[in-house]
Amino acid sequence: MRVKLLRHAALFLVASAIAACGAPQVRDTNAAVDANPQCVSQPSQPGEPVAAECERKTETTWSSDDSKSSEPIDFGKKH
Repeated sequence: MRVKLLRHAALFLVASAIAACGAPQVRDTNAAVDANPQCVSQPSQPGEPVAAECERKTETTWSSDDSKSSEPIDFGKKH
């Protein structure tokens, strides 16, 4: 039982450390399209063009904070 608790604690610490390295950003245009009165009448046939501001998109990007980056670490150096 104690080994299981320690394993869960270790996994939590590793997951927390990895999550601190970057963060996903999700961008969804559905709410903006719904609020735009120009997008009320959508094309009824497949393949008909849709205005760029009425196109529904969901995108995800992963980024890390580059402001904290430093010089690359050289692991080949021997002291």
